[in-house]
Parts: sequence; structure tokens; C-alpha cells
Amino acid sequence: MSPLSEERYRSFAAFYPFYLTEHVHPVSRRLHVVGTTLVVACLVLGALRSAWFFAAAPVVGYGFAWVGHFVFEKNRPATFKYPLYSLMGDFRLWFETVTGKRGF
Repeated sequence: MSPLSEERYRSFAAFYPFYLTEHVHPVSRRLHVVGTTLVVACLVLGALRSAWFFAAAPVVGYGFAWVGHFVFEKNRPATFKYPLYSLMGDFRLWFETVTGKRGF
């Protein structure tokens, strides 16, 4: 566990650099982006088709992300300690990737 992970973050701006240090493996980042894309698709399908897609969204999103953490990063997801900031980090990483700010 890095020294940064012991801090208690009071803002997302302070948390996001730590978030990035927990997502350095390229396969892990790709899994996060794919999982978040599928979450967005589930939310859209939930609104248009069936509420079952809403239930599937967290399973799909966390499933991909947690494989990235446990298999490739070999760390514990920040979701356990910082659930809101971690979710915000997932969507920011996703946005930065799909807009080309970060490489896929």
C-alpha cells in the first residue's frame, strides 16, 4: 500500500492523482474503460428497455474493474475506502480516454 493511500482525501481533486497511481497497468485501465462504457450502455438500456439493465450496471462495472485490480494491479480497489471518489474517478478516466486525453 502506498503512503498516499493512508491519507483521508477531502476533495476529489486531491484524490484523483492517487486514483491514477492505483490504475497504472494498461490492461487494468482498459478494463475500467470497457466496464464504464458497459455501465453507460446499461443505464441507457435501463431507461429505454428494461429496469433489469439498471441492476446489471454495477455488476458489470465493478466486475471489469475488480478483475483489473485483483489480477493486473494486484491492489485493493479504492471503492472500499472511497466509494464516491472512486466512482467519480472511473467516470473521469473514462471521459479522458474517450476524448483522447489519455491513451486507451
